[in-house]
Amino acid sequence: MKSALLLSGAVAALLTTALPAQAQNASGGFEDPPPDKIVIKVATVNGSGCPAGTTAVAVSADNTAFTVTYSDYLAQAGGNSDPTASRKNCQLSLLVHVPQGFTYAIASADYRGYAMLQPGASAVQRASYYFQGSSGTVYKNHNFTGALNDNWQATDETDWAQLVYAPCGVQRNFNINTELRVNAGTQSASKVSFMTMDSTDGDISTTYHMAWKECPES
Repeated sequence: MKSALLLSGAVAALLTTALPAQAQNASGGFEDPPPDKIVIKVATVNGSGCPAGTTAVAVSADNTAFTVTYSDYLAQAGGNSDPTASRKNCQLSLLVHVPQGFTYAIASADYRGYAMLQPGASAVQRASYYFQGSSGTVYKNHNFTGALNDNWQATDETDWAQLVYAPCGVQRNFNINTELRVNAGTQSASKVSFMTMDSTDGDISTTYHMAWKECPES
């Protein structure tokens, strides 16, 4: 379920093909990830889909990806659902500390979850990304329609040549805005439809794949 990510302004693209960061050559693509550890911390988290204490970040051992996990991110509509439950969102601001002399870009973002949509119901998963101080990206939408009772997966990506890297030598938070919306429709509005970024253990896992390059010497 892959599609090109439409972006705007100075951040014309933060995402690209879901290849390992070291897969492209140095003439115009990715370089090997730095050998030293990177540290990613949640600076701020806001939104109805990620109440306080329900969000965490983990970095892969090879420095090519990090995973954001949530434990309370579900939108629902229909039946006796609260009208405000049909839209859930989360705004994450991440502090990314990278080894000296390196910078990074986000190469792709993978989303997975579960949806139970009645006939006539619909849902959308949306995301946008930007570095602190840059213009926000255009939201990329992934649409789903009922009847549906299954796991779902979506990937945001764009061409590797359009990657935008964090500024060298300057701390810029990486911001991620995600959203789930559910519309009960009219055919089965008396029954509940829902969508969640939820795995079998009750947490969602959204993986962001990282591309690396060395900063020019000052």
